[in-house]
Amino acid sequence: MSLAQPFADSRVIGYDDLDEVLVGRCLKGDHAAFTEIVSRYQGPIFNAAYRVLGREEDASDITQAVFLKIVERLDDYDPRYKFFSWIYRIALNESLNLLRRNGREGEMGEEDDLPGLESADPAWQASEAETSRRVQAALMGMKFSDRAALTLRHFSDCSYEEMAHILEIDVKTVKSRLFEARRRLRERLSDLRPV
Repeated sequence: MSLAQPFADSRVIGYDDLDEVLVGRCLKGDHAAFTEIVSRYQGPIFNAAYRVLGREEDASDITQAVFLKIVERLDDYDPRYKFFSWIYRIALNESLNLLRRNGREGEMGEEDDLPGLESADPAWQASEAETSRRVQAALMGMKFSDRAALTLRHFSDCSYEEMAHILEIDVKTVKSRLFEARRRLRERLSDLRPV
């Protein structure tokens, strides 16, 4: 499907429509189906990219790039797999490519752009915002493979099988990588544990 191809048939989409149905409709030029895909996945893709990249602007750029890639490569989607696994893989690959282009593939320091949560509520939200900032800073200090594994499992709620498909490794390796990433994250956040 090319970007110049006009979209046809804009019937209303129900929230029950399966991703595969939406993909099929997109391939036929249905603009409303693509709009629904963007609506469903814009937030999760942005969040995953942010957790991996640590910068809102970069996460926003990656989110846009992912949807452009979807338009360009929708014919490549294999419906034997979950659609979100396919687009998450695109998001992680685009994030890794951005880190490589910027020379930031390895660990990132605390001086990198790590905005805290905006909060209007008093002490509790301030404490939550600080904890969130610390978790994000700890994630950014880890290597890409650790950030990707932790993000997919704990921020995107992916199963081990979904993670294996997205990361293109076997389930046993996913479990091992996640176990080690959790251990390293715990070490980085040891001072946050309750006594």
